[in-house]
Amino acid sequence: MNRRYFLKTGAAAAVFLAGIPMLTTGCRNSLRSRLMNGQPSTEIPGLSADGYRILHYASLAPSGHNSQPWFVKINTPDHWTIGLDPDRRLPVVDKNNTEALLSIGAFLENLVQAAAAHGYRVHPTIIAKDRFDPDFNPDLVSLRLEKTQPENMDLHRLTSRRTVKSHLSDRQLTPGDVNAFSRLTDGHLFYFAKGTTHADHMAEQAVANYIIQMENTAAVKEMAKWTRLKDSTIKEHRDGLTPAGMEIQGFAGWYVRHVMDPVDVTGQAFIDKGIEKIQQQAKEGAGWLVIIGDGNTVSDMVASGRRFQRMALEAKNRMIAIHPMSQTLEETRGQKHITENHSSGTIPHFMLRVGYLDKYPDPVSVRRPVTWFVKI
Repeated sequence: MNRRYFLKTGAAAAVFLAGIPMLTTGCRNSLRSRLMNGQPSTEIPGLSADGYRILHYASLAPSGHNSQPWFVKINTPDHWTIGLDPDRRLPVVDKNNTEALLSIGAFLENLVQAAAAHGYRVHPTIIAKDRFDPDFNPDLVSLRLEKTQPENMDLHRLTSRRTVKSHLSDRQLTPGDVNAFSRLTDGHLFYFAKGTTHADHMAEQAVANYIIQMENTAAVKEMAKWTRLKDSTIKEHRDGLTPAGMEIQGFAGWYVRHVMDPVDVTGQAFIDKGIEKIQQQAKEGAGWLVIIGDGNTVSDMVASGRRFQRMALEAKNRMIAIHPMSQTLEETRGQKHITENHSSGTIPHFMLRVGYLDKYPDPVSVRRPVTWFVKI
């Protein structure tokens, strides 16, 4: 093993997945603002300037690995179809398309709120079968837009929302904040404060199932496929896992963008550091929120995604970080654990680590331009 290889796979591993505090100041990457601010309203046949802006706001929704699995067909100016792009699925960690459908729900919620601000009422209809079949028809939701009076919607919430994974306070969520989140999720919410038996089990299961994923070569390769380290790659794809999105800043961020390659993610050193990081994260925060669904149909998943997004958009106003940790819902062991320890009517769609923040950071993950996901 030569010296360069040792440095790259050893020291760089610590930088990439764990971060080194003394290296995380300065050199802040503002690639998102450079790529997305002032994005021009490129003309798309059948799509008005309002429609373009609405879809831009919708695209700021979160998704697993930032895969952005949606597409939109413009059938007529007031009739659109939202679909799930089969090429943007995560067939290893999301083999049942659960997280993809939840992401479509978050996309739809952003779209509905942005449309209201621009003077349109959205009438969505689920047109998919009970379970999404990528080999059959990827069209999921039919939308009708009705012109009406603009509503006073705070669209800054859509542009400033982000996932925050670090520096979560251990202070318990107040009853007022929990009740507000419960209303936004139509009562489909449970809060388990840190130190309770249920919260401890959720943290343990998140770590255990993450380790299972990191022992799965296919899952690690899938993560590497969606990893975008270099600025040139980020500009090319406008999706995926970036250093800024993984909260690697300062000189550490510079290092991974200029020295490392996505294939390095599959190395054992990086896997070990990832496990260390997830173990630390699971110990941090005010506990866990669980959003449950009414079932496992496409309609149920889309509804849960919308509920989650309504809550996530409110979180910044309350200085609360929300970090989805879905490994327990993705792995067979985790699913078995849930089935054995809950009634048959309990169907969790989100497991979320939460905590108050002293400072809510700016968003950093990039998004594809509207022209990249619209179909005529």
